Amino acid sequence: MTDTPPLAEGYEISTDPSRLDVERVHRWLSSDAYWALGREREKQERAIAGSVNFGVYDTASGEQVAYARVVTDLASFAWLCDVYVDRSVRGKGIGTALVGAVREHLRPHGLRRIMLATRDAHGVYEKLGFAPLADPDIWMVLNFGQ
Repeated sequence: MTDTPPLAEGYEISTDPSRLDVERVHRWLSSDAYWALGREREKQERAIAGSVNFGVYDTASGEQVAYARVVTDLASFAWLCDVYVDRSVRGKGIGTALVGAVREHLRPHGLRRIMLATRDAHGVYEKLGFAPLADPDIWMVLNFGQ
């Protein structure tokens, strides 16, 4: 597995839920993330409450510039989702460093797997050891249409 890329100077990652800018996260996801367009604020707040949350913050201003969350039992399985980097800081490796930090945060728990879904960021995740499903025929999904 590849090493975790360093976070760009001037930024820090935190799992402290009190630091999250919930309004900003909701705006990012509900208006600019293809997988969450139109997501209601109340639903976003429930998602945050039921997840391990990661924020990336500008150390000078304290402003949140990226977000990711993980749904997990911290024993056997995790689902990485809602990874978002503000457009103003893209291209600085913040997303790659964030996902690497998530991976390292979860590593000591001995999870069997971390899953995710993406339409357009395969390269980012592959750099960190993610790969397509080896046996996709064993996986199933129940869709409620939302």
